[in-house]
Amino acid sequence: MLSNELKSKINKLWDKFWSRGITNPITAIEQISYLLFMRRIDDSDSLEKAKAVYEEKEHKSIFEGQEDCRWSHFSQLEPDAMLDIVTNKAFEFIKNLNDPSQPYSRYMENATFIINNSALLNEAVKSIDELLEDIKQQQDEGQQFQDTQGDLYEYLIDEMGSGGKNGQFRTPRHLIQLMCEIIDPDLNDKICDPACGTGGFLVGAYQHILTKYTNPKEVIEDENGLKRFRRFGGNKITKQKDWANLWEKSFYGFDVDQTMVRIGLMNLMLHGIKIPQIENTDTLSKKYDEEYKDGEYSVILANPPFTGRIDKDGMSDKLKITGTNSELLFLMRISKMLRTGGKAAVIIPEGVLFGGSKAQKQTREILLKDNKLEAVISLPSGAFKPYTGVKTSILVFTKVKEESSIWNTEKVWFYELKNDGYSLDENRKKLAENPLPIVIDAYKNKNTKTPVERTNHFYVPITEIQENGLDLNYNRYKKFEYEEQTYEPPQKILKTLFVLEDEIRKEMEELKNLIG
Repeated sequence: MLSNELKSKINKLWDKFWSRGITNPITAIEQISYLLFMRRIDDSDSLEKAKAVYEEKEHKSIFEGQEDCRWSHFSQLEPDAMLDIVTNKAFEFIKNLNDPSQPYSRYMENATFIINNSALLNEAVKSIDELLEDIKQQQDEGQQFQDTQGDLYEYLIDEMGSGGKNGQFRTPRHLIQLMCEIIDPDLNDKICDPACGTGGFLVGAYQHILTKYTNPKEVIEDENGLKRFRRFGGNKITKQKDWANLWEKSFYGFDVDQTMVRIGLMNLMLHGIKIPQIENTDTLSKKYDEEYKDGEYSVILANPPFTGRIDKDGMSDKLKITGTNSELLFLMRISKMLRTGGKAAVIIPEGVLFGGSKAQKQTREILLKDNKLEAVISLPSGAFKPYTGVKTSILVFTKVKEESSIWNTEKVWFYELKNDGYSLDENRKKLAENPLPIVIDAYKNKNTKTPVERTNHFYVPITEIQENGLDLNYNRYKKFEYEEQTYEPPQKILKTLFVLEDEIRKEMEELKNLIG
């Protein structure tokens, strides 16, 4: 979560662009993204050098022979000289960091740097230095897992009037951590997010894997009570082929917005994924069917857009449900994208779980037949504030067989997360308690430690779910305990009211005397 101080500095940065004539929100976001990337790629290269020294290895800088493209170099120049270097050298340098055949280079090929005012560039560079120094302070305090750059983008988008459209809301970092702990991606997984935005789920999965393979002495407990590496993760990964697989062949994403694709690619590269695979493709479209195969991924982590409507003419023919609701179609696509034995954790609006429309029932039937639906984790209604108060749940399922005629789900585990460790109001302040490790432990031990009483977490057999019209809403099956209320006798209540009335009359008289 961004601090109020960071938000204030972002607002000032946006004001600088607006006052200098760059008033299109998306254009401003792109230009700020390029500058953030230039600064952080310099930081990242320095970090890699420090890591190489720590591990007693050689380090070859990506800036070798082009040191003047470093942020730390050009940010110290006079404004006019800085503009010349950034426009003619540094921007071209970042456009060509990957092989031309890779997504990053393809989507950056037509990118343009339109800041032509040296004063604006100088002010923006200083503002970004301040922002990144604040972020560094958060990292030093143990919050390095949080995708703060993604939070910056999300806040920029929201403030510029583009956030929240078509139900697209950023997933809080701690919920991504929760989902990664539950799915537990590993070195050989092929991981995908079909609506990836800035790439937060892919970053989360990468850092989860690194933490798993980090020496325990270098692992700390973060502010949510979860384990994260201190500075250099993955030091127990010793085979170069494993690193190559992580850097080049493990993380895949899709998004319909080319700006988000560029941002997502830059974000993944800055977190250490050297050749990320994110494409500007609508995964619900016929075009996706033409270019990609089903059953490709072993792990899918997603928070697809809510309440969107899809153009029926361009929609995939493979998504065999009635209607054009995006949240339902994404569930169908995710089910098809999973290979046999592959696992998914997906955030959905709770209406999907109990809605009575034909499409909603079809979706739940396919989830329960083609997959083993393992868990429904009910999230608190404020989990996505300040963007929305929509009540959501996490679905966890494993792919069994495409177009199955039988029910491959025998029972479903339900859990209610009453709070996520943050206040459920607009401010979302961190609370003292850390409930996420509790739900993770309950999930991992659900086969042996789930109580029979349906209070907080429990199993429901498929037969009961069928009897209830495939309703998967947590509250349908929870046992509610009603406490008998005791009240004072009416005579005593009436006497209390008379006393209150006398006090009010007395105070009214005093007020009357005061005002004459």
